[in-house]
Amino acid sequence: MKLSGGVEWALHCCVVLTAASEPVPAARLAELHDVSPSYMAKQLQALSRAGLVRSTQGKTGGYVITRDAGEITLLDVVQAVDGASPAFVCTEIRQRGPFATPPEQCTKPCPVARAMGTADAAWRAALAGITIADLVASVESDSGPEALPGIGRWLTAGPGPR
Repeated sequence: MKLSGGVEWALHCCVVLTAASEPVPAARLAELHDVSPSYMAKQLQALSRAGLVRSTQGKTGGYVITRDAGEITLLDVVQAVDGASPAFVCTEIRQRGPFATPPEQCTKPCPVARAMGTADAAWRAALAGITIADLVASVESDSGPEALPGIGRWLTAGPGPR
């Protein structure tokens, strides 16, 4: 399974937005993650279209997470950024070539399509079983309880010295 790089950035944004006490500008999130502001804005727009974050305008504008972190799954983020299409799309190869199976005999998906569909369903179920809150807990476990609050303070403190 190959995901776009935007999924990783979007997941990191969702995690750090849980620590922000006010809206965070896209440019500040881009600076935190050392990525171009336009690339970060693209990922945030995808999250916004999916209703996972929302933007506010004005001097104190920026992005906020829209739901409790326990209600946003990794699958929600993956689908927001990369779409909901299955990873595998059957093209009915069995109906081609010198030993082609006639379409009327293809009443159910072939073994390859069934296996890939099962794998896709398992992958999606695994992603649906992990929330942003789970990632937050892992960050706290790995980096200590002050890691995210420190990032939250940095995010909302405004631009720092260059």
